[in-house]
Amino acid sequence: MTLVSVITPSLNQAPFLQQTLSSVLDQDYPELEYLVVDGGSSDGSLEIIRANADRLAWWVSEPDAGQAEAINKGVSRARGEIVAWLNSDDCYLPGTVRSAVRAMNAHPDAALVYGNMQAVDAGGRIINMLRYPSVSLNDLLCFSIIGQPAVFIRRHALIAVGGLDPRFHLLLDHQLWIKLAAFGPIAHVDETWAAARSHPEAKNTAQARLFGPEAFQILKWAAEQPSLAPVLRNLGARAQASAHRVNARYLLDAGMPAASVRAWLKVVSIHPRTALARLNILGAAILELLGLGGIRRGALRRRMERFQR
Repeated sequence: MTLVSVITPSLNQAPFLQQTLSSVLDQDYPELEYLVVDGGSSDGSLEIIRANADRLAWWVSEPDAGQAEAINKGVSRARGEIVAWLNSDDCYLPGTVRSAVRAMNAHPDAALVYGNMQAVDAGGRIINMLRYPSVSLNDLLCFSIIGQPAVFIRRHALIAVGGLDPRFHLLLDHQLWIKLAAFGPIAHVDETWAAARSHPEAKNTAQARLFGPEAFQILKWAAEQPSLAPVLRNLGARAQASAHRVNARYLLDAGMPAASVRAWLKVVSIHPRTALARLNILGAAILELLGLGGIRRGALRRRMERFQR
């Protein structure tokens, strides 16, 4: 039976940490090792980790340089043929690890497999269902997103591409997917494997305005890679426009609608088709500028209520 290693990087996430730990430790797959890399929390996380220590393969609590370093530290200790990481505010659904192993066996050449994902609020209530398409290297270079908590990676592929790049702090997972897709095939499984939590302290909320600059940094990095530069050139304006689209989306999430509209207009000027595919960003930003953001928030509330029912 294939050994699976799951790593949880954590820093001051005590309100959610036990649920994350339990979602891994309660999986029904027996060949599972769990490693926790805490960055020196001061909020009670250490007590939670110690309470679960007898079920962990390894854990540490010490300062680090960020999420990428923490995960790489865990990978260096991991023994599994399959590796995943689960952030300390996210959760696996029951049966996820067994399903991921089955998917890996069904796709023996895949560098990674990924499933679908729930989005949940701070209290764990479902607010959205995220069903992903099958994506290619081209799609990833144009910032088609897949849900990190629902990704499982073949360890030899992760080591071969050098793991996570500590220069990236927000889109570090996406940069890794690009490296892995350049290394080997990736496969989507139409099953829901994880729940990603949305709350005010989450990076995609608290640091939303910084995601766009990191998207541009990823394109600059890709242009410097011999294996990726020709692919990027063949994509023409689409990749650059897609980075501006990412910027527009996260500026909206950061409460900066005017800047979001300006970013979206750059998408139009570079690659109109990319802009037209995400007219919802422009519409939401204009509503916010007109003081009508309550319409959007009301629609999101109604969607959440449908999931609750």
